[in-house]
Amino acid sequence: MAFSRMLAVAVLAALIGGAMSTKVDLTVEKGSDSKKLVLSIKYTRPGDTLSEVELRQHGSEEWEPFSKKGDNWEVKSSKPLVGPLNFRFLSKGGMKNVFDEVIPTDFKIGKTYKPTYDY
Repeated sequence: MAFSRMLAVAVLAALIGGAMSTKVDLTVEKGSDSKKLVLSIKYTRPGDTLSEVELRQHGSEEWEPFSKKGDNWEVKSSKPLVGPLNFRFLSKGGMKNVFDEVIPTDFKIGKTYKPTYDY
């Protein structure tokens, strides 16, 4: 019983520690408009890199995948994007992060947006 508790505490500490050491900066790049979002994403988590990025628009339940285009990530929509925009990241190391209400509808090209961390 004691071993199970110790294991549970160790796993929880690893998950919290991994989440706390993850930092994300999202910079809106040229080419972005009301129906297309092009991002430069600075994802800092020791020893890990991004493998997937998804977007959920305000009021939607659907996650839309980004495409990797060179150093940037891009998503296109048939309708204008509705913010604030939410993001979900999956890293090659298996870490999943969700950040809510990061970028407003009236985003600015060249501006860097940073998620709020609720630890």
